[in-house]
Amino acid sequence: MLWRFWPPGGTGVDADAEPRAVTPRGNLAEEEKTTIAIFRQASPSVVHITTLAQRRDFFSLDVLQIPQGTGTGILWDQDGHIVTNFHVIQGADAAQVTLADHSTWKARLVGAYPDKDLAVLYVDAPKDQLRPIPIGTSADLQVGQKVFAIGNPFGLDQSLTTGVISALGREIESVTRRPIKDVIQTDAAINPGNSGGPLLDSAGRLIGLNAAIFSPSGTFAGVGFAIPVDEVNRLVPQLIRHGKVIRPGLGVQVAPDQLARDLGVKGVLILGIQPDSPAAKAGLRATRRGATGLIDVGDAIVAVDEHPVRSVKDLFAGIAQHGVGEKVGLTVLREGKQQQLEITLASIE
Repeated sequence: MLWRFWPPGGTGVDADAEPRAVTPRGNLAEEEKTTIAIFRQASPSVVHITTLAQRRDFFSLDVLQIPQGTGTGILWDQDGHIVTNFHVIQGADAAQVTLADHSTWKARLVGAYPDKDLAVLYVDAPKDQLRPIPIGTSADLQVGQKVFAIGNPFGLDQSLTTGVISALGREIESVTRRPIKDVIQTDAAINPGNSGGPLLDSAGRLIGLNAAIFSPSGTFAGVGFAIPVDEVNRLVPQLIRHGKVIRPGLGVQVAPDQLARDLGVKGVLILGIQPDSPAAKAGLRATRRGATGLIDVGDAIVAVDEHPVRSVKDLFAGIAQHGVGEKVGLTVLREGKQQQLEITLASIE
């Protein structure tokens, strides 16, 4: 012990110790320069969203607003519209937005579309403080492309992570349990608080809206998902114009998949039809109970635009590819025989 703590070579203390000379670094690598440039260009377009809940003080009975959660959003235009995920603001009584210059503004909900996990907020901030994010396209993405994610994970604002596109054409489930198709999978780190933030390509353009992670622990596990920008760019203008998405539909009520299987029906069984709806005008038949009490099975939709329909989810996905006023081809099974119909979709509440 004496040898270990008091070696004969001295104490190691040097009264003349000075900081070491800095080794010259040289120029940054081109890839590093690109990453820095992308972050500097995009970060002013990324905002920090804090959701608030109203609580009544036990002693004073005053109504207070307390922080409930945090998330990320992107500046869509210079009018003050901000795009984020619906689940970021779901259940909140109010929200406030912190811009890149650290100024904070009260936010107002303009519209939301839970089926695609999208929401639009509005802040009344000066135009010179609002820098809209550049918009790209998700139609020509390739697996292996480098991507960049900016967000506020765990409340740590303006955090940058990098990665690649791991896969395309993935499907995730929205808060309404409807499918969100053609989702981008990435290994760029996405954690709680990143939701609603941008996924960027190497040109600094928005290609997706970070929405979810796949993780047993609830934190980053190498699998993140982003809603493709082409879908965002199609739906956000409707939310700004109408406060909602004008959803195309047939005007039918359909049976749960299990009920259809129990009745031995392949495809999606029609239970009811709204009056004056596209389905009614096309002569589709609903399921009904006959005078004897037996069930008279109605039409079953087995394909949309020649794509097989095996579940209600398949039907929703097929209709969602069209807009109001567009025609859709249906293959209907009626009394054991298939019929081909062309129906013009209408706005369905």
